[in-house]
Amino acid sequence: MYDVMILVEEELSVADAEQIVQLFADAPDRVKFHVVIPCEDAKTQVETSLADLAGSDLFGITTQRYAVRADDEVHVAAEEAQRAVDAEATEALNRSVGRLRSFDREAEGLITRRHPIDELADYIERVNGQEVVVLTRPHVIAELLHVDWSAQARRHLGVPVLHLLEQHRDSISERTT
Repeated sequence: MYDVMILVEEELSVADAEQIVQLFADAPDRVKFHVVIPCEDAKTQVETSLADLAGSDLFGITTQRYAVRADDEVHVAAEEAQRAVDAEATEALNRSVGRLRSFDREAEGLITRRHPIDELADYIERVNGQEVVVLTRPHVIAELLHVDWSAQARRHLGVPVLHLLEQHRDSISERTT
């Protein structure tokens, strides 16, 4: 078995899945794809958004009663937001894995809130991954400065890394396939 890790910013389109499958069509061993989709940490987003909107006064309320209530509200909002983010990422993962499987390939995956390269390092170790494909939109400045995911992966993972750019999505309806 040849295990290929695929790190994506967004779910795989049909065209992207087909391109990846074609890259490994002549592999001497059976190929299994492992998709990793990062998702946001909603708690951090909620706290940052509220702090930006209200300024420092929101978390500096002098009355203890109001401070506790504000913290509870932020916590509840963050939990609800995280459930929504996780659900959306899980659906994107399921569609991505399904698209790879539609080309008669083995595929599985996970969503992560950790740094994507850290997650890949652990995942590679768990499944004995031999190669990484990083699929992103163009990030010209990050690529120029060598801080994009593919550059980080090349420095830290110890396996071959291929960087592909997402193919243009022709229609929204493709997300439902």
